[in-house]
Amino acid sequence: MRKATPLLSFKEKVSYGFGDLASVLYWQTFMLYFTYFYTDIFVIPASVAATMFLISRLFDGINDPVMGMIADRTKTRWGKFRPYLLWLCVPFAIAGVLVFTTPDFGETGKIIYAYSTFILIMVLYTAINIPYTALLGVISPNSQDRTSVSSMKFIFAFAAGILVSATLLPMTKALGGGNDQAGWQYTFIIYGVAAIIFFLIAFAGTKERVLPPRAQKPSVKKDLYELITNKPWLILLGTTITFVLFVAVRSSVTAHYFKYFIDQQTRTLPFIGTHTYSFETLVSVYNTIGQLASLIGVVLVLWVSKILGKKKTFVVYFIIAIFSTGTVYFLSAEQLGIIYLLQVTGSLTSGPLSVLLWAMYADTADYSEWKRGRRATGLVFSASTMSQKFGWAIGAYIALSLMAGVGFEPNVAQTADSLRGLLLLFSLIPAAIGVLSLAVYLTYPLNEKKVQQMTDELEARRESAGEAVDMS
Repeated sequence: MRKATPLLSFKEKVSYGFGDLASVLYWQTFMLYFTYFYTDIFVIPASVAATMFLISRLFDGINDPVMGMIADRTKTRWGKFRPYLLWLCVPFAIAGVLVFTTPDFGETGKIIYAYSTFILIMVLYTAINIPYTALLGVISPNSQDRTSVSSMKFIFAFAAGILVSATLLPMTKALGGGNDQAGWQYTFIIYGVAAIIFFLIAFAGTKERVLPPRAQKPSVKKDLYELITNKPWLILLGTTITFVLFVAVRSSVTAHYFKYFIDQQTRTLPFIGTHTYSFETLVSVYNTIGQLASLIGVVLVLWVSKILGKKKTFVVYFIIAIFSTGTVYFLSAEQLGIIYLLQVTGSLTSGPLSVLLWAMYADTADYSEWKRGRRATGLVFSASTMSQKFGWAIGAYIALSLMAGVGFEPNVAQTADSLRGLLLLFSLIPAAIGVLSLAVYLTYPLNEKKVQQMTDELEARRESAGEAVDMS
């Protein structure tokens, strides 16, 4: 067996992670609070928000492969993917402020503004995040190295998730001074400045090392053909769509579940005493402990995957996450401690699944090069990100449509049907989607032995072709 490629420096892994620290300030907000923002702060009907999410996200998802092919064909002194972090960080931050600004328009004007700014930020998110994500596939030729980088990426992602979960609602309340709409706008001015700094750190601290074979000629037709005939990638695509759907349906109604089902509660806690906690506090604590548990899971998953392999680790973790999600259906609002406990077990196991998925996507890019001699890393990752957006769009649409169908009205007491709909969306419906996702994943063919074989053979090919990777 050939000797392993030298590992990346810790500094470079950390620098790469800062890119997700920037991205997830927004993505976590999209996942947890976009539906709440539009129904209860921006105040447009849930059915309108549902249609907007579906149309704009599907449109944006289609843009992902286009952006991937553009990035694959970009040539600069900084590489193919890194320069987009430099070029687009400021426009992206500005769009973030615009999307969370509520104009003083009538309902029609607000809907037009919502569509315009929502599509704008998603297009810019695609343009900066696709190259950033594809950078994972070219930062090192070594599979285990990429799993380590992916782990670092998600450590920073969940750190951003913790930050958003713990600070977003309290910040909007504090900065708004009684005006929630102003609070959201001011909060995203602060988030935007932070995101610019984090993207620039990722740009400056990383390097691209894996290039397409020199003999490879640019061809959109061939790249697309290789993608749609890449069986491991297709299986991961189906897994990702359903996995994100599993997460998105539940996340889309988390704030609503706590506001209308859990409500404010008076609790006596050790060393703290008896206090009445608002729903904002309860949901912020819930999301924060989930992100903390996910962060711990990400730190541990690299060690676990070395023992079990990525595939077995994925299956075991997903089963626990599905069980933790579905069980919530059988709990009442008074069983808040158990609800929080299940959030810990579910997040500890579902959070690291993204780490494994993205590391395996890099393996499928290797598979394409190993099988047919072509590599289109940007296209592989962009089409994969497209599946995330499709899953999220469908998840938000399902959640909002069912809420509208059972008579949900914002900022009033809910009917029994509306409450039951929220509970189903928070528990059994995502659990059933999780079972489907796991069934798709079980057909994935690349195990650790196969990945190592591909890595060894690709390194041998590159050396014989005079394309040895520079790990400096």
